[in-house]
This record gives sequence, C-alpha cells and structure tokens, in this order.
Amino acid sequence: MQSDTMTDAQAAEAPAPKGLKVAGVVAAVVAVGVVVVGTMSRAGNTHEAQRWSNARSVPTVHLVPVKDSAATDGLTLPGTMAAWTAAKLYARVGGYVKGWSKDIGAQVGGGTPLGTIETPELDQQIIQARAALARAKADASLAKSTAERWNDLLTDHSVSAQEADEKNGDLAAKNAAVQGAEADLGRLMALKSYATVRAPFAGVVTQRTVDIGDLVGPGASAQQPMFSVADVRRIRLYVSVPQTYAAAMTPGLDATLSVPDQPGRTFDARVIGTSGSINPQTGTLEVQLVADNPGEVLKPGGYAQVKFSVPGQPGTVTIPSSSLVFRAAGTQVAMVDANAHIHMQPVTLGRDLGGAVEVVTGLGRKAKIVDNPPDSISQGELVRVGNDHG
Repeated sequence: MQSDTMTDAQAAEAPAPKGLKVAGVVAAVVAVGVVVVGTMSRAGNTHEAQRWSNARSVPTVHLVPVKDSAATDGLTLPGTMAAWTAAKLYARVGGYVKGWSKDIGAQVGGGTPLGTIETPELDQQIIQARAALARAKADASLAKSTAERWNDLLTDHSVSAQEADEKNGDLAAKNAAVQGAEADLGRLMALKSYATVRAPFAGVVTQRTVDIGDLVGPGASAQQPMFSVADVRRIRLYVSVPQTYAAAMTPGLDATLSVPDQPGRTFDARVIGTSGSINPQTGTLEVQLVADNPGEVLKPGGYAQVKFSVPGQPGTVTIPSSSLVFRAAGTQVAMVDANAHIHMQPVTLGRDLGGAVEVVTGLGRKAKIVDNPPDSISQGELVRVGNDHG
C-alpha cells in the first residue's frame, strides 16, 4: 500500500517532456510576433492616413500666364445705333383724325402729307377772328375819314388842335386794333396748317399710332406721337469708351462696325465727336460716330460691335476674367511664390473683353497667376501647383 502511494508522488514530481516545453515557447513567440506586427501595421496605417489627410488639406492650383495686349489690333466695344435725324410728330391742334396716307415703312420726302385732322372748334375760331378783323377794319376806316375831316377844319381854325389830336389818336388806336385782329387770325390760320401732318424731312415712317376717328392734340387724355419719321441714310453710333482710351478718341478716327443681322459684313465709320467728359458712374467717355447706310440695312435702336483702329495700350496685359478676386481691399489676383505660398497682388483693370480683362497696372508680361482661385484663398496660404497651363 505504501509503495503505491510513493509511486504516485514520484510520478507527480517527474519533469515534463522536452517536446512540450519547446512547443510552449514557440507559441509564446508567435503570440508576441502577432502583437508586434499588428501594432506596427496599425501605426503604419495611421501614419499613411495622416499623410493623406495632410496632402488633401493643401489645395491644388493651376497657373496661367498673362498675355501681352500691347500688340492687339484694335479696341472693340458695343455701341447703340440711332438714325441720323429722327422726329416724333405730335398733333399741334386738337381734333379727330380724318385720315392717314402713309404707314410704317413708307419712304417719304420732306413736306409729304402723312395724315389730316378735323378741327371743328378751330374752324369756328377762325370764322370769329375774320369777323373781328372785318369790324376792326371798318372802325379804322371810319376813324380815318373822321380824322381827315378834323384835320381840314383845323387849317381854318374851325376846331381846336386838341380835338384834332383826339381824332388822330383814335385813328391810330383803330389801326392798331386792325393789326391785332390780323395777328390773331394769322395765329389761328397757322394752327390750321397743322391739321395736315407732314414729314419734316425725307426719310422713312417708323411709327404710326393713330387711326381714323382718334381724338388727338391738346384735348386728348394722353398725348402720344401720331407718326415717327427717321432719316436712316446715315447712322449715328454711340459708344462708351473706357477712360484709358479717351485721349485716342479724336474726330476723324476710323472704325468699323458689325451687326448680328448682317453676319460677315462690316461697315466703315468714323468718330465725329465726344461728350467731352467722363461719366463718374461708369468711368467712360461717350463717343459719337457716323456711318453710311447703303440699302438702309442698319436699323436705328439696334446693337453693333464697333472696332476702333487704335493699338492696345503699351504695358498692359490681359488675363482670364475667372482669375480675378474681388475683396474689400480692391481687385486682386493670386500668384504663387518660390515657396509655394500665395501672394495676393492688387491690379488695376482696363477694358472688359468678355472672357478676359485688361490689366493696366500690377502685373508684368511674364507673370503667372492662379486661374479660377477658390473664394477662400488668402495671403500666405500653402498650395500645390498642378498642371501649369503656361
């Protein structure tokens, strides 16, 4: 019995097999390796994510070069066309439209009747004025004969000089009354002549706003022109020119114009005058030009592109309109320095060319600027330069 107990104790104290210890060590090493590898992998991922995030936080910009505008072949600006001479014809006398003889588009000469007006009230006033003139002439005739008789009586002292002077004074008053009556009748007859509305000059009828039976003239509730006539054999053009080019706008300066309804065709024009002052709201000078209108294809009131034969201003450059940054400090463009930081450069603008603008001061001819910069771009901001379009 005792020998069996000792055998169990000795078996319990016996060392573990050598292979089992090796297996345990290997397992421990593998576990530690897994932990180390996992830790290093997570650290690498974190570093990569941080690097990606930092790279994404630096905006990418694209640079474009400025273009020299000194060698441009002219100054092109929008203009408005107007007839060489235009008139709106209102009714000078009150009455009803009796008829009209010319409609829109009609070619008319100076003095051509366009319409007639019935003037019953004016006709009665003329009859009254003629009667008043006849009465005044009768009174003057009687005063004349009376004055002559009293002057004869004065020669033999049959009447006093005072009485003769009174008769002569009455004759002068009656003659003055005749002149007044004649003037009043003449005024009414002059008004009657306006019952026929005539073209004031040769041209084309551009508007007719009345019809037979319409009440026109001072008695109408709302006055409007009966006809409009325009002389379109020549056309005036009005162009607002930036102050930068004001000195070049001298009478005789040549220009050409084009209109949308005559594609591929140009018309010669020349400057005939300017407003002589700069508009403080727009900073422009109004320039007037004249152009011949063969075939009357140029329409008053229309839009035209006017190209002046003046070179671009020396020292100026053009940049895309999308590169401008408008801030409280003024108009600026963004440039990138040698250290990839933003420099906000103030500029002074010239003419607007549509998709591009002219810069008068602030940029050199070899400068490169950021195209389409974000609104949040700021001085000193770190950026990455993408594809350089220059």
